[in-house]
Amino acid sequence: MSKTFTLNEAQTLLPVLEALLKRAQVAASRANELEFEMQQLSQRIYLSGGMHVDIVAAARRRAERDKAAQQAKDTLAEIDAIGVRVQDLEAGLLDFPCQVEGAMVLLCWKLGESAISHWHTEEEGFAGRKPLDLRFGKTERERFN
Repeated sequence: MSKTFTLNEAQTLLPVLEALLKRAQVAASRANELEFEMQQLSQRIYLSGGMHVDIVAAARRRAERDKAAQQAKDTLAEIDAIGVRVQDLEAGLLDFPCQVEGAMVLLCWKLGESAISHWHTEEEGFAGRKPLDLRFGKTERERFN
C-alpha cells in the first residue's frame, strides 16, 4: 500500500516539496532548451549538406543536456520517494494520497497556492477538484472516537 498523508502532514511538507518541484522544473526546462538547440544544429547541418561543427562544444552541450535531464529525473524520484505524486511538472501539480472515511482520495496542490485547499478522487483528476470540507480537518484519533 502506498503512503497516505493527513492534511496537516501534507501541509507541513509543502515548503520542501515546493523547492524540489521548482528545482525539477528548472532542470527539465534547461534540458528541453538544450535539446531544442541541438535539434536546430542537426537541422542546419542537414540543410547545408554538412558543415564544420565544433565537436567539443556540441559534446559539451549534449553532456549539459543529459545532466539537466538527469537532475530533473532525480528530483522527481525524490518527490516520489516521499510518497507524493507529481501529476504535471510544468503546471506544478502535486497529489497527496489521503484516507478519508475509509476512501482513498487525493489532496491536490498547485504551485503558487499558499495551502492545500482542494481534493479529488483518482478518477476525477484535477478537473474534478473540490474544496476541502470538515472531514479533512479531523485527526485520526477524532475519527475513531
